[in-house]
Amino acid sequence: MEKQLSDLRTSAKLNDINVASVISKLQEKIDKLLKQIYSKLTPWDIVQVARLPERPKFSDYLNGFCDNFIELSGDRLFGDDRAIIGGFATIDGQKCIIIGQEKGSDTESRIEHNFGMPMPEGYRKVLRLMELADRFNLPIINMIDTSGAYPGLESEERGQAESIARCIEKSFSVKSPMISIIIGEGGSGGAVAMATTDYVLMLEYSIYSVISPEGCASILWKDDSKAPIAASIQHITAQQLHELNVIDDIIKEPLGGAHRNKQLAIESVKNSILQYLNKSKLITIKERIKNRRNKFQSMGNNYII
Repeated sequence: MEKQLSDLRTSAKLNDINVASVISKLQEKIDKLLKQIYSKLTPWDIVQVARLPERPKFSDYLNGFCDNFIELSGDRLFGDDRAIIGGFATIDGQKCIIIGQEKGSDTESRIEHNFGMPMPEGYRKVLRLMELADRFNLPIINMIDTSGAYPGLESEERGQAESIARCIEKSFSVKSPMISIIIGEGGSGGAVAMATTDYVLMLEYSIYSVISPEGCASILWKDDSKAPIAASIQHITAQQLHELNVIDDIIKEPLGGAHRNKQLAIESVKNSILQYLNKSKLITIKERIKNRRNKFQSMGNNYII
C-alpha cells in the first residue's frame, strides 16, 4: 500500500482532484492499519522496530537540534573510538556536552563506527568528557544506541569491563546534570555505562536490557531461535521499564515509529531534553548526587518474579 501511495504521488498530476482523493483515502487506510498493528506489538516486535536501520541515528539528532557542535576526539590514552561521538554543543541556547553512540547509516559508515559497539577507548573518551563537563559545570546529554560494548579479544586485552565500570563509578560523583536517552538499542553494559544518569528516557519503540534476547536464549536454552520467548520475559520495552521505575519517562514516537517521520522524532527528543534540563536546574548539586545514587540503589525493590 505504501509503495502504491508513493507511485501515485510520483506520477500523479498535483491538480488532479480524482487522484488527490485516492491518495487521501489510501493514506487514511495506511494510518488506520499502522494504529492497529502498533497497538498490538509484542516485545519481540519492538526489538525488531528498535533495530531498524532506517531509524534516526545519533548523528541525525546531533545535526537536527545541536548548534555549534565542537567534536572532541580520543581518550588521551590509546586512540579515538568512532563508535562514540561527543563534544561541546548548544541546544536551543543551552550549552552542554553531548555524547552518543553512532551505528552508522550505510555499509561504509557502519564499518567506520564499528556498528555502534564501543571499544574501551570509547568509554574512556566518555569518562574524559564527563570530567570536562564537571569542570565547566555543563549538563551532560548521553544518547544510547548500541547492541553492546564490543566483545572482541582486543577489547578485553585493553580493559573493556574496567572502562565501563569507571564510567559508572564516575557518574555517581558528577556534579553536573545528566540525562540519557535510549534512541534504539540499549544493550548490556555498553548502555549502562552511559545510562547511569539523573534521568533515563526511552523512545517509545526502543529497548533496554542487560543482554540481548538472542544472548539470553543462548544461555537459558542453548538455542538463540528462542529469542522471541526471551524477549517476552526480559522486560525490555519502554512501557515495562517505566512501570518498574528503571526509566523516568517515555518519549512518544510518530505513528509507525521514528523511522517514518524522523523530523518529528528529533523534535520530540529535543523537547524532552529541554524539559528535563529545566527540571534539573531546580535541584541543588548535593540533592542531585544524592537522588542519583538513591535512584539506582533502589532499583529492583518493586520487582517480583
